Amino acid sequence: MGFIVGLTGVGGGSLMTPLLVLGFNIPPSIAVGTDLLYAAITKSSGIFTHHRLKNIQWSIVKQLCLGSIPGSITCIVAIKYFNITTETFDSIISITLGFMLILTSAVIVFKDTLAQLFKQRTHYHPKQAAIILIGAILGVLVTLSSVGAGAIGGALLLLLYPTLKTRSIVGTDIAHAVPLTAIAGLGHLQLGHVDFNLLLSLLIGSIPAIYLGTQVGEKLPEKFLKYLVATILLLIGVKFAI
Repeated sequence: MGFIVGLTGVGGGSLMTPLLVLGFNIPPSIAVGTDLLYAAITKSSGIFTHHRLKNIQWSIVKQLCLGSIPGSITCIVAIKYFNITTETFDSIISITLGFMLILTSAVIVFKDTLAQLFKQRTHYHPKQAAIILIGAILGVLVTLSSVGAGAIGGALLLLLYPTLKTRSIVGTDIAHAVPLTAIAGLGHLQLGHVDFNLLLSLLIGSIPAIYLGTQVGEKLPEKFLKYLVATILLLIGVKFAI
């Protein structure tokens, strides 16, 4: 799993959760809950690195968190309050996961085109209420699918803040993704949706595998990787959606 993440550069949630479900027959709820905590742990070191390099726009992180964290908590509380059965919840997760994977595949393919269009808006400043609302929507979708904290979040930052440098977008996106995935993961833990043996195995295996995948990915054409990943995510997304 780590090899694939390192090879493609795509966040773990976009590939981890569907592969756990389809490849290892892990229940969707367990796959999502475990992957959320995995993402929070593995991305946490990135905050310190990007903060030291001054790549994080903390004001943007704060605005996103004002929406995403309450959105995530509300989602978990609603699941618990309405006493949704495991079967129903797995169905909700599968549909949401399919939607997010299809959306992620589109973002990967068209991100550069959209970035060029939005770069023309050099004097555009999004309203705080809009950022909070986007954060809330992202919080709910990430909580239900574990997908989007990285790929979709980064794309939104790129579109909303076209003058930001790429390294600032990456750093800001990671700084927002860590608390969001941690809160969502802890929420799933309360619901009994975390497999600690699976989590430990993923952590042990991913570190050397990500390094190896990154080395191999450096030798492959970027455009080839982009379309390969987008196609895989699209096919998996359609399978979950239907």
